[in-house]
Amino acid sequence: MTEKLLFWGIIVFLVATLAIGMWAAKQVDGDSENYLVAGRGLVLPLAAATLMAQSVDSNATLGNTDLVAEFGFWAGASLPIGLALCLFLTALFFAKPLNRMGLITIPDFYRIKYNHLTEVVASLLMVLSFSFLLAGNLVAGGYMFEAFLGTTYTAGVILLAIVVFIYTASGGLFAVAYTDAIQVGIAFVGSLGLFAFIASNFGINIAAETGPLALSQLSDPAAGAVINWATLLALGLGNIAAIDFMARIFAAKSPETAQRACFIGSAGTLIIGVPFSLIALSAPRILADAGITPDGPVLYALLDGVVPPLLGLIVIVAILSASLSTADGAILGTSSVIAHNIMGVRADDNSSAAGDRLLLITRVVGFIITVLGVIFALKVPQTGVLLLLAFDLSFAGLIVPLAGGLYWTKATWQGALSCIILGSLTRLIFFVLMPTTFGIDNTLLYIPNDIFTTDFDGFPTLISPLIGLAAFVIISLMTGGNKATRRRISPEARERQMHRR
Repeated sequence: MTEKLLFWGIIVFLVATLAIGMWAAKQVDGDSENYLVAGRGLVLPLAAATLMAQSVDSNATLGNTDLVAEFGFWAGASLPIGLALCLFLTALFFAKPLNRMGLITIPDFYRIKYNHLTEVVASLLMVLSFSFLLAGNLVAGGYMFEAFLGTTYTAGVILLAIVVFIYTASGGLFAVAYTDAIQVGIAFVGSLGLFAFIASNFGINIAAETGPLALSQLSDPAAGAVINWATLLALGLGNIAAIDFMARIFAAKSPETAQRACFIGSAGTLIIGVPFSLIALSAPRILADAGITPDGPVLYALLDGVVPPLLGLIVIVAILSASLSTADGAILGTSSVIAHNIMGVRADDNSSAAGDRLLLITRVVGFIITVLGVIFALKVPQTGVLLLLAFDLSFAGLIVPLAGGLYWTKATWQGALSCIILGSLTRLIFFVLMPTTFGIDNTLLYIPNDIFTTDFDGFPTLISPLIGLAAFVIISLMTGGNKATRRRISPEARERQMHRR
């Protein structure tokens, strides 16, 4: 791949992304609701595209191919399949009722269904998990710029952060949605184009017990079944309560639009992500025949030594798009939760300047979050551990109170709070005691011990939400499960629901 083509191709892409984001700023028009949920007017194509873009990140592309090449299809394909499952389940059970509620952020649900304390604790957990998500995608971008543009890792992280912050802070969810639509289009072309090239020129070579039909990868712990199921469930269930996903549900034009967008996004995530898994099955043989020894991600080695320059550029931009589309959602979502739910700034306060104040504070907090993300990415230059831990925390503490608040009439705020605290705390304790997480060495924070070994990897993901579920049910039943202990929907929320209908 020629360095000049790659350099200018990436520069043009970044400039175009900035231009789209700046143009979208006009639609914010000084209104916080426009900024945070795009005026609740996203039509189906935009809603579907932005949901799809949020589910395709650097883990579902680079991490996917590396895991498949080393361990088999299900080790890596569990990432895009799990994310597609998340969108499918959201479409079935969550999209319509949550869209009708007229929420600004997903923690609003925990306040309306439970109480303010539950809202704040849930918000803190979401901010923690999405800080990991932002840092993980900045790490991926930093390594990409280092590998293909010749910058230092530090310069790559900072450059990516600057670009994402400028267009996100300028146009909010409007900018995110428009840029996501372009980015997901590039990802489609890159994924399917690369698959067609590899299949037509080298064939898809599947070694024994490594392909999609090697179901031992889902049934035999020795073949990684526990870790693979943990990945599927953490992404498929934990990501339902994600800040960025839910902001797009709230921004959809109608409940029906939100549901259809999730279904389309689910299919699109599979179409983009699974080809990377299939390509990785043939990658070791292709690279060996070409005399190439990967020094870093397998996909980078293919792009640099095997794939034609123009196609390689498209795929590189597609991977960069995946990092950008997830990082912008993390910045916008995290800053809005801090301003709106933790600091308590409301768009519907009596003050006529409340909307402008929420908009201003969200932008300021977004800058602080971006700076912290850069610092974290420089201190902990890892992608896999950070990204997967983000989804794990949500799975452990947030999804049960969300589903329970919608579908279980006996749910109480005491039960919800117990689930959030015990589920997430259990997961964090397991994390610091485990030498590996999803097969990745834990170099972030590990306390050496002889009790938990690599053989236990995957089980913390499955155990923690069960502890949270038990706490939710038991405490809810103990605290009465009646109207006196359940949070009633506020008059403002009821009015918004009626207006939406």
